[in-house]
Amino acid sequence: MKKEIIFILLNDFADWEGAHIAACLNQGVKPGSPAKFTVKTLSLTKEPVTSLGGFKVLPDYSLNDMPKDYAGLVLIGGMSWFTPEAEQIVPLVEKAIKEDKLVAGICNASVFLGKHGFLNQVKHTSNTLDYLKNYAGEKYTGETDYVNKQAIREGNIVTANGTAQLEFCREILYALDADTPQNIEESFQFYKNGFCPE
Repeated sequence: MKKEIIFILLNDFADWEGAHIAACLNQGVKPGSPAKFTVKTLSLTKEPVTSLGGFKVLPDYSLNDMPKDYAGLVLIGGMSWFTPEAEQIVPLVEKAIKEDKLVAGICNASVFLGKHGFLNQVKHTSNTLDYLKNYAGEKYTGETDYVNKQAIREGNIVTANGTAQLEFCREILYALDADTPQNIEESFQFYKNGFCPE
């Protein structure tokens, strides 16, 4: 049975930051390779959420019916991670980290992780250190573990800046052992460079 990876989507989420990851997890890292995971979505309620690009998603789960048996959380960036409503996600992240499950955050979702102290003991990145410090506030004390890279993984924590959807995907695939390192790297290079590298 495939393990579920739950994508947390809030209104005004950044569609492009999760699309490639979802496809690689749900259909396999490369065409013809086996898929070990299935992608599900969660939001605060089961009401539709709308992306920055205008796509409407009907979440599979709300905060009230999230399953206990899942392999990880992927927090997709967007404009709602600084709202009071987003605070309802904190217990989910705390529980996932305690259970040593994947927790991945990109763009403003990485700032959300920093804001709640989840990045203080691990290597991490975000939308520049200054941006992270400015928006995360006083609970963020992990400046010495900040790495100026597109995406980084330490254990089951993956972070990325908002321009790093492919790097974010690659680190998540490695963290989940979703395929062989060779297939993960070949997939990344193909989508990064395309058929016609410039």
